[in-house]
Amino acid sequence: MTDRFATTLERSLPQLPTLSSALESMALPSLVERRQPTEIQEEWLPFTVERVADTDDLHEAVRVRQQAYARHLPEFSETLTEPEPADSQPGVVVLLARSKLDGSPLGSMRIQTNTYSPLPLEASLDLPHELANASLAEATRLGVAVGQAGSLVKTALFKAFYLHCIAHNVQYMVVAGRQPLDRQYLRLLFREVYPERGLIPLRHAGNLPHRVMSLDLDDAERLWSEAKHPLLGFICHTLHPDIRIKQRPPRRRGLRLVQS
Repeated sequence: MTDRFATTLERSLPQLPTLSSALESMALPSLVERRQPTEIQEEWLPFTVERVADTDDLHEAVRVRQQAYARHLPEFSETLTEPEPADSQPGVVVLLARSKLDGSPLGSMRIQTNTYSPLPLEASLDLPHELANASLAEATRLGVAVGQAGSLVKTALFKAFYLHCIAHNVQYMVVAGRQPLDRQYLRLLFREVYPERGLIPLRHAGNLPHRVMSLDLDDAERLWSEAKHPLLGFICHTLHPDIRIKQRPPRRRGLRLVQS
């Protein structure tokens, strides 16, 4: 691992238990257009991050998800031993980080857009007008395996979330974090959706109180740059061919498709 990688990881968000042709047409053109003066570096990871491709992949993602939750929420983790209905719904992508060395699962994240249905957290609260009429993506069920690579896997999964949102013309990234894990998103400059309400119980998270936060994709890179955020280079200025997110045609923001 390079010194620059090590420095980035040491200053990244360690608490998260739950946070270029090789990229196969990922949304790099829009990223390059946003920062033409900055040279894009290339770095390889000791693992890959891809969408689950079949049932076997999904069960591996579920296994690492359940094990991660078991370390902090053992009772709730018992409800996560099998794939959830949300894992296969339209507009949902499950990511799996897999070791290059032995193929073992190292981390997973589920991303859901509001293209086909409301976000999971909308079952617990009404979003303000600014978000309710925008294109959104929520990251849930984030978990990483125990080990030295955990921080790097977590950071790569967050980058995959960011790139997935750009590729799908998402306007706001939406997350929910319970204490003290909510601080990791605040350090990434997410803003509270309802700062006056504080922690809000969420049905899809076992009714545990969470802080609901969002980040405007149009402002994210500027905010990180102005703040000299330690992950700016990793997320925005580095090409990682091992993070493989396919792009689909963009859609109009705020447009929800209704299935007949």
